[in-house]
Amino acid sequence: MKTTDTPPAVPGAPAVPGPRTPGAPAGDAPAGTGRKGGEGTVLNVFSHGMLILWAVMVVLPLLWAVMSSFKTDAGIFDEPWGLPDTLHFENWGRAWTEAHMGEYFLNTLVVVAGSLVGTLLLGSMAAYVLARFEFPGNRFIYFLFVGGMSFPVMLALVPLFFVMENTGLLNTIHGLILVYIAYSLPFTVFFLTSFFRTLPTSIAEAAMLDGASHTRTFFQVMLPLARPGLISVGIFNFLGQWNQYMLPTVLNTDPEKRVLAQGLVELSTSQGYKGDYSGLFAGLVIAMLPVLAAYIVFQRQVVTGLTAGAVK
Repeated sequence: MKTTDTPPAVPGAPAVPGPRTPGAPAGDAPAGTGRKGGEGTVLNVFSHGMLILWAVMVVLPLLWAVMSSFKTDAGIFDEPWGLPDTLHFENWGRAWTEAHMGEYFLNTLVVVAGSLVGTLLLGSMAAYVLARFEFPGNRFIYFLFVGGMSFPVMLALVPLFFVMENTGLLNTIHGLILVYIAYSLPFTVFFLTSFFRTLPTSIAEAAMLDGASHTRTFFQVMLPLARPGLISVGIFNFLGQWNQYMLPTVLNTDPEKRVLAQGLVELSTSQGYKGDYSGLFAGLVIAMLPVLAAYIVFQRQVVTGLTAGAVK
């Protein structure tokens, strides 16, 4: 009996390819593969080009400000893009002492540190309850916090001023800390509520079975698990509170208790008339450095926290 691996050809039927011999070259790629690959290459080149352009637009002004802070006033105007001949650290000393940037820096550090701790503590507690417990009014309270993000702070400045004045908190450091906490809570609760919902409930249930109270479960079990989210929202709050200008301008008019943003505005006005542009750039870099350092140190945790809350 005659056998064959290939069926006999039928007139008019399409040819059926036989088995490919091992080691033989593969056939042609499917139609359209080369076109899609070319489009992907063009898109990658375009996206990388835009990222490089954006990086240049961001980095160049920062480098120019840092270089100008080490130049003399003549060097800034004669060679604006040239490197400083020598590093004039006296510009930084002049900005730190004569322009009182040191005092403003310490005031800002105290205000931001206190408000950041209070915001993360209260925000994480509220977010944990809203994310883990079902009770009447849960969604209503959550949407109140969400609505707080859309409320313009300019509308609250006048009534807030009188409230602070009547309570004796006007022109005080602790009063400004409380205002910063209230200003930052809506976004913190909104962000951490979504993050707490992604954490496994089995760990909290195991802690409760072992006899842990709700308070101990939160502080010793769930809060350490939420560390990436806390770091992410903490960085965002740090940036907003460190660069805050409108609230301290209205609520903190005492010259001895000014924060760094107020000091920079005063420095730009006074030094502009004096012509001390090197001191002005030095003060600007002093205000910039903590923000840049915080982001460089915690940039990986920021990305981790943002992506962790997006996937269950």
